[in-house]
Amino acid sequence: MKVITIPEEVFRTLDLQSYYDDIGLVPTMGFLHEGHLSLVRRCRKENSICVVSIFVNPIQFGQGEDLGSYPRDMNRDLELLEKEKVDFVFAPEPSAMYSPQFSTFVEETDLSTGMCGSSRPGHFRGVCTVVLKLLNIIRPSRAYFGEKDYQQLQVIRRMTDDLNLPLEIVGCPIVREEDGLAMSSRNMYLSPDERKSALLLNRALSRARDLFEKGERSGTVLERTVRDILNSDRKVDCEYVCVKDAASLKDISRINREAVIAIAARVGKARLIDNIRIQP
Repeated sequence: MKVITIPEEVFRTLDLQSYYDDIGLVPTMGFLHEGHLSLVRRCRKENSICVVSIFVNPIQFGQGEDLGSYPRDMNRDLELLEKEKVDFVFAPEPSAMYSPQFSTFVEETDLSTGMCGSSRPGHFRGVCTVVLKLLNIIRPSRAYFGEKDYQQLQVIRRMTDDLNLPLEIVGCPIVREEDGLAMSSRNMYLSPDERKSALLLNRALSRARDLFEKGERSGTVLERTVRDILNSDRKVDCEYVCVKDAASLKDISRINREAVIAIAARVGKARLIDNIRIQP
């Protein structure tokens, strides 16, 4: 496994497309967990070359967010990726990705406007910009993203379609802890009591899915069900609950096509997101 820290080295010594038919990329911000590793394994299985990027992207963090305290453990990450037989790790410093003169950004203006886009202004501009840079540097055939960040996945798919990028964006299922909590690097912020409260997110989504399977088709009813469960615990500060069309992320009042029920909530210092997809 080779670790590369500057884009120029990728261009100079790893002109991967010249040598390999298919290259897979797993973009991460590090502090890897089983959710990340599930993406790595799928990438390893479906491509001749597996590349993982580790980069805590400063321009997707807003003022007052956890950029400075975001968990990092590069040595542990590299050990995990070595065990997964990753071929290359791209782990640049911010200065290698953003020069002092950097002034070009990529912005998607439809799918990114609600949900996390409302509470984190500028977040998806930072995401789109760094993902496009990574795709231009690595030039993969496929890039792998987790469905836990469902809005992010849809935004990146739209960006690659709109900009005619020649690759496949692969969404991979949410990986959960044994107790149902969606895996996230930010779970480490949770105290034992807060972790118990955080389980309400999956419990609320599961309750909504049960109602849907019993015939409930009102988005308003399902949304209210989820919100009421989250509001039953004072440790859970609900940021949003929404029922959206799974493709367009538009509001959907009557569920007659595939939809996603999405949550964002704060539990202690941790901002957590989760979702489920439902389909008649």
